[in-house]
Amino acid sequence: MNSNATLKPGALAYLALAAVCVIWGTTYLALRVGVTQFPPFLFSLIRFSIAGPLLVAFMLTMGKQKWPDRKTLFNQAVSGILMTTMGVSMVGWAEVYISSGLAAVICSVMPVWTILINVLILKDEKPNWIIITGVLVGLLGIVLIFSEHLAEFANPLYIFGIVITFVANISWAVGSIWVKKKNELTNPFLGAGLQMSFGALAIIPLSLLFDDYSKIQWSGEVVTALTYIIIIGSMAAYVCYSYAIKKLPMTVVSLYAYINPIVAVLLGWILLNEKLNVQIVVAILLTIAGIYIVNIGYRTKNSGSGMIQSISRKFKLSRS
Repeated sequence: MNSNATLKPGALAYLALAAVCVIWGTTYLALRVGVTQFPPFLFSLIRFSIAGPLLVAFMLTMGKQKWPDRKTLFNQAVSGILMTTMGVSMVGWAEVYISSGLAAVICSVMPVWTILINVLILKDEKPNWIIITGVLVGLLGIVLIFSEHLAEFANPLYIFGIVITFVANISWAVGSIWVKKKNELTNPFLGAGLQMSFGALAIIPLSLLFDDYSKIQWSGEVVTALTYIIIIGSMAAYVCYSYAIKKLPMTVVSLYAYINPIVAVLLGWILLNEKLNVQIVVAILLTIAGIYIVNIGYRTKNSGSGMIQSISRKFKLSRS
């Protein structure tokens, strides 16, 4: 009975991560639809200024959560600016110049940034050689997908969109690690709502500086994309992501970024009749293989550390 109770939160965390893998793969398309007919920062501002406060209000009333202290609010504000403002809204800006599929491919490099930050700066959650091999195999799959778009590098605005996406991607990785380190005691649902709310506030000056409000078009496609991205892409997926971060190793959680471009490519093939050739199929298989290898690496690492702790306990008992 007790063993099942201890396994349940872990299983729920992996289910939450699976939801993020699929849902955020679809939001790249919804975001692309929105920013091609609507000012990009304003689109993200509306998205998070609705989703965030709604989630906060729900958790404070129905969820019976208490309003957090100043330190917690500060940590949530930093997370929101790094992930929502500098991360998501800047990807939306970049998608004015590049395709949703390419944006998803670039964002899939996030696990690499996570490992580099953990190893070089934080010196925490150090990966073993199996984990590194898995990340490299998955990254090779992403590079194969990325190579499909090399012909468009002659366009300066295209390169600008790519650079902005990389900046947003690194910011999201830093924000995710910040959440893992600083927001462990915060309810993940309330935390997600606060992060989106603070992120929305920080998007306001960006919208005033860079958005062209003459491009506002309240078309049916924009309304549909905005509704989907608020309810599913923000309130549901963001909560799942916050929960997964709290329960799982950050490097494992970051692997959602490998699944997102696969979902985006497959949706493009199904809905937009985009090509799905042998190279893309091989790339998808390599990506999935990389994720599988990383999981093996973490199981090996955890079982090894458990064995060391067991030996250490036995040694202490024998000495006593």
